[in-house]
Amino acid sequence: MQPGEGAVKEMTMNWIGKLVGGLLGFVMTRRPWGVLIGMIFGHFYDLQAAGGQAGPRVDAATVRATFFRTAFSVMGHVAKSDGRVSEQDIAAARRIFRQFNLGEADTRAAMECFTRGKDSGFDAAAAIEELQRVCRGRSDLLRMFLEIQMRAALMSDGMYGATRAILTRVAQELGISAIEFAHLETVLRLQDYGTADGPGPSGHDAIAEAYEVLDVPKTASDAEVKRAYRRLMSQNHPDKLVARGLPESMLEVAKQKTQTIQAAYERIRESRGMR
Repeated sequence: MQPGEGAVKEMTMNWIGKLVGGLLGFVMTRRPWGVLIGMIFGHFYDLQAAGGQAGPRVDAATVRATFFRTAFSVMGHVAKSDGRVSEQDIAAARRIFRQFNLGEADTRAAMECFTRGKDSGFDAAAAIEELQRVCRGRSDLLRMFLEIQMRAALMSDGMYGATRAILTRVAQELGISAIEFAHLETVLRLQDYGTADGPGPSGHDAIAEAYEVLDVPKTASDAEVKRAYRRLMSQNHPDKLVARGLPESMLEVAKQKTQTIQAAYERIRESRGMR
């Protein structure tokens, strides 16, 4: 995308509802007031399409900074959800840092944010609200944010008790449904299975889990399987996420996600003899 194309596209999207509404109002009434009413209805459509908020979208650099800061501060807040931060919580955070391949400066910044999140005065709701504001129109980044929090929780205490309760609330505040939350948890548990805990699944179980990853039933047609695969790859493509504001230091998480999706698709494709 050339410089300025994103802004032009955003401006165009913000006027689609008004233009269509105005035209329909004129066709239906042949009166100036009909055009005005149509544009008013179109304006509300544009607001809804833009995430219910007016104003220009935030630049990618601001999104990256906010995402990074919020990701690690909320991670610290979640770790403190049961009243104390255990050695296991700290080890999980460090494991996440290693997965991100953070440099020395980024590691220090991440630890400072993590420590800030552990403070009893940390306002997690306000932090999430700010993240939502800067990520308006970038629902893929919000899903990735939740995935990062869930990864850390699974590495720490298995995401039970108070940890699960607070992450469920975070998902709700981000506008992520309970169904999507459950699917993401399933996929993350499958990713973790076969790493530090032992060998990965094989045979029939591997096929069943591949369908879980693509979020399609075994009865899905080949075309439906392909559509699900392409949709998930589009949503989680690392380059696309970075362009939309994912910090480059977190690129490895997106790569792991796409590798899991690709592996699941290949497993299903081979089992079905798909081309």
